[in-house]
Amino acid sequence: MTYYRKALSALAATALIAIAAHGAYAQDKAPVADPAKVLATVNGQPITQAEVDQASSDLDPQFSRLPAEQRRLAALAALIDIKALATKGKTEKLDQTPEFKQRMDFLQDRALHNAYFEKEIVGKISDADVRARYDKEMAATPPQNEVRARHILVKTKEEADAIIKKLDGGAKFEDLAKENSTDGSAANGGDLGYFSQGQMVPEFEKAALALEPGKYTKEPVQTQFGYHVIKLEDKRAQQPPAYDQVKEQVRSIIMRERYVDLMKKLRGDLKVSYTDPEIEKAMKQASGEAAPAEAAPAKETPKP
Repeated sequence: MTYYRKALSALAATALIAIAAHGAYAQDKAPVADPAKVLATVNGQPITQAEVDQASSDLDPQFSRLPAEQRRLAALAALIDIKALATKGKTEKLDQTPEFKQRMDFLQDRALHNAYFEKEIVGKISDADVRARYDKEMAATPPQNEVRARHILVKTKEEADAIIKKLDGGAKFEDLAKENSTDGSAANGGDLGYFSQGQMVPEFEKAALALEPGKYTKEPVQTQFGYHVIKLEDKRAQQPPAYDQVKEQVRSIIMRERYVDLMKKLRGDLKVSYTDPEIEKAMKQASGEAAPAEAAPAKETPKP
């Protein structure tokens, strides 16, 4: 399954950009029976169930491991503390400072960003969309074999040659691995489990994949770790991961792509200017654009 997971992971690697920008996506969204229910009052100001639910989703991640009722109580206690300090802050007119107003503007923009992201992207990804993308990725991923191998790792070629001689004489590979291998797999008779192309160092991988099941290398294989004697136990077609195992990862891929597409469209409608030419250059490079004075000639094909 590793190869298929890697294919999906490569597509999903940048999905965190969208998810991080939308912190509420992974939060507990269990329906609330009565969001208007007042759970406490602070100096006459009510704290409702809806406020507690919101605070619960914003608590430090360690609180997510608490049982639901304890999490609710922790959120209520946090809200009481917040309101107590907020009251003092208002008394001292901290809400009237330019820094505070600037912060509030930012928080409002971020909340609107998240709300729009939820409405236009997350809320519009259906299960059918996810399934279709999964099927597409699986169909586009070329089949690949995976192998199960054992090895014996020693420091010198002479040691490896001596082990091969013993194997030629009928010694059991597993016994020799336990007795001689300096690798952590020695206790398991040198068993490395199943792996596919790209998971081992090139020299080891090439030698292992060239063997037939039941055969071992007749010459030591040198890598950066030392000298290996390798035995191939099994070779099989790698099976793709089940849909249920990767569907949330696939959903993240779609989310990321739709976020990027949406941002390209919205940024195309924006009029953005920079007062510092160096900042403009850096921003355009970061977004994959060329600065006006460095635009590529018309005959060249833009690089992805």
